[in-house]
Amino acid sequence: MALLTPLFAFLYHLPQVYKWLLKPYYISSLFMSVAFLLVRKTPGICEHLSTQREDGNSCDFDWREVEILMFLSAIVMMKNRRAITIEQHVGNIILFSKVANVILFFRLDIRLGLLYLTLCIVFLMICKPPIYMGPEYIKYFSDKTIDDELEKDNRVTWIVEFFANWAPECQSFASVYADLSLKYNCAGLKFGKVDIGRYSEVAKKYRVSTSPLSKQLPSLVLFQGGKEIMRRPQVDKKGRAVSWTFTEENIIREFNLNELYQKSKKLVWFCGILSSISQINNIKKAILF
Repeated sequence: MALLTPLFAFLYHLPQVYKWLLKPYYISSLFMSVAFLLVRKTPGICEHLSTQREDGNSCDFDWREVEILMFLSAIVMMKNRRAITIEQHVGNIILFSKVANVILFFRLDIRLGLLYLTLCIVFLMICKPPIYMGPEYIKYFSDKTIDDELEKDNRVTWIVEFFANWAPECQSFASVYADLSLKYNCAGLKFGKVDIGRYSEVAKKYRVSTSPLSKQLPSLVLFQGGKEIMRRPQVDKKGRAVSWTFTEENIIREFNLNELYQKSKKLVWFCGILSSISQINNIKKAILF
């Protein structure tokens, strides 16, 4: 059963996986991830490669290459235990496959290693993972609009994501946050995002570190009446983020989204009735006088 669950999950998301893999970024990454395999196994090329195999077969892996590939598989399995989306799973496989390719190419021939490493650097500079473009109920803030929007209506509870487009964790979390906004958005509970990679002053004001080594990206903050109520990940007294996993289940539990959603709907409905009564009374007064 433990083996069938991830298999069923993969098959369920298979159309989505194909959709992602057909994008230029993933097609290029796939070829770079299997580059050493292609070089080692392609007839006409592999015969000219060096090998440490006793039988001298240069078109097959030697014992050291097998060892490196097995170590890669173990690392990927460990990292993917904490992955929460298909994008993260695929991203981990691509990342560590490239690292293994660098090691294998340098071991095979330093010139091939330098060439592959250069290609990886160029690819990193010019190619970015595709940004999530699916349905969502999210308002995007700028440095000039966030304060006014959070303080405009005390009846509205806001959950705001502080993110940076260059952070892989933020890119992976985008679809999860969008799904939550579709399920829980209502007149009294709204979802927002602000790119602190672009608006550094917002990052300073709301105490979210934008360092490449920061563990605060993304950060989710709950606001009521313009005031911060809670945030995840939490930050300790030394300014370090406490490790926290951004799964949908964790967010629903920690932020009490089900309870917040029900309260927000009732509050707005009640305020709407009071507003209607007030309008009726004003009309009556106008008629009497």
